[in-house]
Amino acid sequence: MAKAVVYLLLAAAFVALVIFGPPSNHHSGSHRRLGNHSPTFDPLVAKMERMAESSSSFAHDVVEEKEHFSEGKLNITLRLVILFPLLDREPKDGVVSSSELIAWITEQAVERLNFRTWKELTSRDMDKDGALSFKEYLPQFSDEDLEKNGMEHGEAGWWKEQFVNADIDHDGLLKFDELKGFLHPEDSHNEEIRKWLLREKIKRMDNDNDGKLNFVEFRDHAYDIYKNYVDYETAGVHVPSSEDKFAELDLNKDKLLTVEELRPILSYLHPGEISYAKYYANYLIHEADDNKDQKLTLDEMLNHEYIFYSTVYDDNHEDYDEVFRDEL
Repeated sequence: MAKAVVYLLLAAAFVALVIFGPPSNHHSGSHRRLGNHSPTFDPLVAKMERMAESSSSFAHDVVEEKEHFSEGKLNITLRLVILFPLLDREPKDGVVSSSELIAWITEQAVERLNFRTWKELTSRDMDKDGALSFKEYLPQFSDEDLEKNGMEHGEAGWWKEQFVNADIDHDGLLKFDELKGFLHPEDSHNEEIRKWLLREKIKRMDNDNDGKLNFVEFRDHAYDIYKNYVDYETAGVHVPSSEDKFAELDLNKDKLLTVEELRPILSYLHPGEISYAKYYANYLIHEADDNKDQKLTLDEMLNHEYIFYSTVYDDNHEDYDEVFRDEL
């Protein structure tokens, strides 16, 4: 029986989606979490997850993919053999480089974001105009709530501010790309959204409530998060100390970090799925690259096949769902 990490278990009478972690003796190296999102390496796994969420004919759809299964389990050895030439693209040289792996996993992350956005849009678009009004997305808020404009976390004004940030053309509706930025601000290129996200992040670190981070607040709440990701980026070769990083960010040397000064490390403090793609790719290279040439051969991938179907998490990362979506 082919070795496998079970993502989809086919039973005689029904099909259920279950996720197991592989046995611990198949893993090596660091197991710090890299975030609350689960990076997806295999587009077939992502497809199956989407079908399970949205298709009433899930069992029939899985049967259509039966050639990828062995004894009811996803045949990950076969999947890696199939996927390898798709990863080895530029140049086609018989190995997968770090940049090729990052590009591949980034593509899967973008597909995932697009699917989630499409799902939200189609499920909430009551008038079928291809866009969402504030009321369509957040019908629980009354006109009175909006008039009060409460700005505490989860209140109507708090949500409205971010909705307005996302509404680039100011027509009172969020179309697909605007909605994607609203739902996934950590992956948005909208500067107003990114500044809002960073202000929200600072609020949770700012003990004296002055809207800025002093050195102690930076060291105690932000630095370790930053350090974990830089460790993965540089393999621990060059990680600045908390004192050095604070001094670098403190452009006006007032011993306080503002939103603007913290912007260079937003992708570390609150990485989205696109950032996770890079960190996850680096993790996979680190774990499977037996000869340490920063490239993966098919044999190396097969020798470590379990890690491509498991998830790395970060103990220090706060679940974004708790920060942004827990009021829904």
